[in-house]
Amino acid sequence: MAVASSFVTGGSFNCDYLSSTSCSSSSSPSVDHQVRFFGSRRRIKPLVYWTRSHSLSPKCELSSNSVVKNGKKESRTSSLSALELLKTSAADRYTKESSSIMVIGLNIHTAPVEVREKVSIPEAQWPQAIRELCSLNHIEEAAVLSTCNRIEIYVLALAQNRGIKEVTEWMSKFSGVSVTELCQHRFLLYNQDATQHLFEVAAGLDSLVLGEGQILAQVKQVVKNGQGVPGFGRKISELFKRAITTGKRVRTETNISSGSVSVSSAAVELALLKLPEYSSSTARVLIVGAGKMGKLVIRHLVAKGCKKMVVVNRTEDRVAAIREELMDADIVYKPFSELLACAAQSDVIFTCTASKAPLFIKESVQALPSVNSEDGCRRLFIDISVPRNVEPSVAELEGAGVYNVDDLKEVVEANKEDRLRKKMEAETIIAEEVKQFEALKDSLETVPTIKKLRAYAERIRSAEVDKCLSKMGDDIPQNKKKAIYDLSLGIVNKLLHGPMQHLKCDGAENRTLSEILENMHALNRIFGLDTEISVLEEKVRAKIEQNQKHSS
Repeated sequence: MAVASSFVTGGSFNCDYLSSTSCSSSSSPSVDHQVRFFGSRRRIKPLVYWTRSHSLSPKCELSSNSVVKNGKKESRTSSLSALELLKTSAADRYTKESSSIMVIGLNIHTAPVEVREKVSIPEAQWPQAIRELCSLNHIEEAAVLSTCNRIEIYVLALAQNRGIKEVTEWMSKFSGVSVTELCQHRFLLYNQDATQHLFEVAAGLDSLVLGEGQILAQVKQVVKNGQGVPGFGRKISELFKRAITTGKRVRTETNISSGSVSVSSAAVELALLKLPEYSSSTARVLIVGAGKMGKLVIRHLVAKGCKKMVVVNRTEDRVAAIREELMDADIVYKPFSELLACAAQSDVIFTCTASKAPLFIKESVQALPSVNSEDGCRRLFIDISVPRNVEPSVAELEGAGVYNVDDLKEVVEANKEDRLRKKMEAETIIAEEVKQFEALKDSLETVPTIKKLRAYAERIRSAEVDKCLSKMGDDIPQNKKKAIYDLSLGIVNKLLHGPMQHLKCDGAENRTLSEILENMHALNRIFGLDTEISVLEEKVRAKIEQNQKHSS
């Protein structure tokens, strides 16, 4: 497992990113470090990349190459593919490895909001992002989870290091954030650690607000948006479905959600903390945006005794629905064209829209009249949007106080001991679910062997049937041909039934995973199913050919 260098304590390494310009690193082996990662101890191994004599590009392309022999450069008579070059180099390890589930991400623990907002991917663009990620040479499957607190990309990679490189470069190209800056803030997790992380995310353990429920709904949206998208494949799909199951189970079997607060409720609490005590009941409140977050803000405001507020939204439909639900509150709708006029008459402004551009800039806020208050009270902007709706420079104004999602930590630090106790209860459940998913994922490793064994038997059956029919002449009735075909098929199916059952991990025979994998290796040896080209190499070769077709 490897994580961003900022997590490592007691040691360091020069670079966790392999580029064509090459990062220098010592030739000493990597050292394990025990660190506290998001509140729990995990063993990590820093990424160490060895200096190569050749460069690796994110795309493998066929090209003519030269070799140096006896100090002279000679041209090869036959062109070698990039894949073949990798096979002959010390760098090639993926042909003997299985695919890896990885997560490359930035979240509230590793990156400030000014970086996260640049890298965030709108939900409408998730399917396109999956397609683009899976067009990379070493990425087989992908999923995107982008919220106000995190941007995490989960992939099934044919090679770990190359997969990291390709995804990081894709993120840089998409966001405009340099690879160097991304490497400073990203975290990397592999296989079981990636699985555990997603399960903790779905359970609300990795949220700023422990046990908050909105993240589970966002994980569900990943599955909903991924349906039918090429690249949202079996393993990644199963990973997210199991994460949803884990999130539900944690909330059902523990009291982690009881008394917990969401980002929206924490925003309301923060506003109450920052307002003078005498003005908290009379403050004029404006909410910009009536989506999911805006609706939750309104609910929490009403619960705290705020009965009158103005809501600015693009359409009145959502505001009307909220007004109908909260009939004891005086909720006034205003269109976006009146945003600044409404802000001029407000003491506290909550912003929660999906706008990519700031709604409040320094010049427009500076032109607003001072709030009606004594003691020089400031107009509060509570911005829980990512990207941010309030320009950071607004905070420079004397009459404005600006707070974003990163400032909510002040609220959620309360009841820390109770939160940690609830987290320990949830971690036991998560450990069980991770173990079950890892067994399921490993059992899928037998699928290629099952397919190859069936194809091997089918080739023999088909050849022998054809040989038999050719000896019997051309005047064989159709019903006899069918009888011969059915007989051959029945024999093959009965012969394969035993081996196939010993490769399945359905729990019916109580076989352990190690037994199933031993059976798989035995069948590969007995029937000669291990060819010179591994399954992973075949996949890489197919992706290279596919990319070449698209580019030509």
